[in-house]
Amino acid sequence: MIQLIVSDIDGTLLPYGQKQLDPSIFSLIHRLSQQGIRFCPASGRQFHSLRKLFGPVQDELCYLCENGAILYGSGTEKAAPILGRTVMEHTPAMGLIQDILALEGCEVLISGANCSYLYQCDDSFVARMRDGTGNHVRVVHSLEEIEEDIIKISAYCPAGAAVPEKALGGKWPSIFRMAVAGAEWLDFTLADKGIGLRQLCGTLGIPLENTLAFGDNWNDLPMLEAAGHPYLMASADPQLAEKLPRQCTSVPAVLEHLLETGCLLEC
Repeated sequence: MIQLIVSDIDGTLLPYGQKQLDPSIFSLIHRLSQQGIRFCPASGRQFHSLRKLFGPVQDELCYLCENGAILYGSGTEKAAPILGRTVMEHTPAMGLIQDILALEGCEVLISGANCSYLYQCDDSFVARMRDGTGNHVRVVHSLEEIEEDIIKISAYCPAGAAVPEKALGGKWPSIFRMAVAGAEWLDFTLADKGIGLRQLCGTLGIPLENTLAFGDNWNDLPMLEAAGHPYLMASADPQLAEKLPRQCTSVPAVLEHLLETGCLLEC
């Protein structure tokens, strides 16, 4: 019996290159809710950015944000309870930030609970995060201006994440979890989407075997491995597909089939 559906956003529910979800998804979420099935976006995105995507149903959902580093319950943006938060240790976090900034062509994104801090960055990156992604953004001129706990640090690599992954991969994965979160992004946290899913299920009282999960990238792997019923997008890395044989081309198609038949679609 499916009680909770968790879905990655970019490349999974939201095709790359698109900025808005298909409105039919909101109808599916309402129909799922009527059958007692909860829906939770699970993304590396910020809480504010995710809420904007799900406008008509944004107050009805719980959210797994920042690759599982922070979880929110349902409610308005100001009233939604924080269900779990995993904080990075300050000293190594500062060292990671400096190592990212030392990489040619890379920008650093520093995430608090619901604010993105940008440091020593290009104006175009500020615009990308504020206007393109829809984040709450604050530009800081000193890292000491960041007074809240840091939950995620990301490297934005316009030329591709492969070279920075090698440069940072020798040191930091022994301290933080490093995940490829798209062709241009590397995310570092002390949590991951699998940890976030387990925390969320524990809070909601839902067994992991009653969860359905969708993802398309390596940062989704812990969540897909933890879920009772994982689907990998058919567009994913072939090496990832070797680990997760059940695939689909459309999240809405799987959800529609579930609503109509009560069964999962075998893709």
